[in-house]
Amino acid sequence: MQRHVCWIIGLVGLSSLGLGCARTDGPAGSEIVIGEFGSLSGSEATFGVSTKEGIDLAASEINAAGGVLGKRIVVKVENDESLEDRVAAAVQKLINYHNAVVVIGEVASGRSMVGGPICENAGVPMVTPSSTNPKVTERKKWVFRVCWTDDFQGEAMARFAYETLGARKSAVFTAINQAYSQGLAEYYEKTFKDLGGNVVATESYQGGKDRDFKAQLTNIKSMAPDVLFIPGYYTDVGAIATQARQVGISVPLLGGDGWEAEELFTQAKDVIEGSYYSTHYSSDEERPEVSNFVTAYKAKFSKTPDAMSALGYDAMKVVADAIRRAGSVDQEAIRAALEGTKEFPGVTGSITIDENHNARKPLVVQQLKGGKPTFVKSVQM
Repeated sequence: MQRHVCWIIGLVGLSSLGLGCARTDGPAGSEIVIGEFGSLSGSEATFGVSTKEGIDLAASEINAAGGVLGKRIVVKVENDESLEDRVAAAVQKLINYHNAVVVIGEVASGRSMVGGPICENAGVPMVTPSSTNPKVTERKKWVFRVCWTDDFQGEAMARFAYETLGARKSAVFTAINQAYSQGLAEYYEKTFKDLGGNVVATESYQGGKDRDFKAQLTNIKSMAPDVLFIPGYYTDVGAIATQARQVGISVPLLGGDGWEAEELFTQAKDVIEGSYYSTHYSSDEERPEVSNFVTAYKAKFSKTPDAMSALGYDAMKVVADAIRRAGSVDQEAIRAALEGTKEFPGVTGSITIDENHNARKPLVVQQLKGGKPTFVKSVQM
């Protein structure tokens, strides 16, 4: 549908662009524009950069194979600086200025919950690679994800603690200001209690802000838990783990996919040695999708890809597949094709989009050994 949109970019970070009038007829000629908003700087930049690298690798492979519908994929990227108040400007620019037919983003659930309604109101499909809070896609027609959700992740880690590690008492340390951390903690606690376990301590902190956690951790130690679940981002986990060991907590630490960062594994390897976390894939898995991806990623970026890279790669490939099956760049047709995604052979597993626009796929549990994640088990949904 042809539309003309005149708009003023007056938001923080974009004011230098001034006044613009963009014609948004959709892509013309030989290109299909995909928008990406992500945390390329700021507190979660490791996540954002890894995701972008995965998206870029997928786009380059797609284009090398002839593109989609005979057209070249072009990815336009906007940096939200890891800040929720930068998301609206970034997403609006992707839609109104870059004419993106699909938007990919974000890593953090809180930021996806800002960008999602904008895409929803504009009638533009949005696919998040790794936002796991169930609310991201809740009651959304145009928002999808290629990852599982925190209810599954929380349940899987609670079962792992109770059944595999034999824990009967657990403590939970939650970032009270992060939707991701709160949601994951909620599902973990419920499942652990349902299994017969006892959550003996629940403490909280301000994610990305607090640096001294010793008071809360001392309270946790006094309750003598068998495990400590820390459903936070890598930017906080290293300091928390260090201080946990300093106050005398020696039990296994558990986490979610927010731990997935080389920065954490190397800088805090002594204090998180032996810890466990849930994630979306392991580079050690013996599947052709994984081995081919790892080989190509190493050749392009000279490093081993993490889970965020793999999810960014899968998001781009799923989007391209949907456009191909839609047979056009009509956004309603693409939306319907995304809904019809079944058993797509992704790096992070076989991806089927369910009726709630969430991906049904397996979860991986890894243990940190010598500063490196080691595959422990795969958990089926």
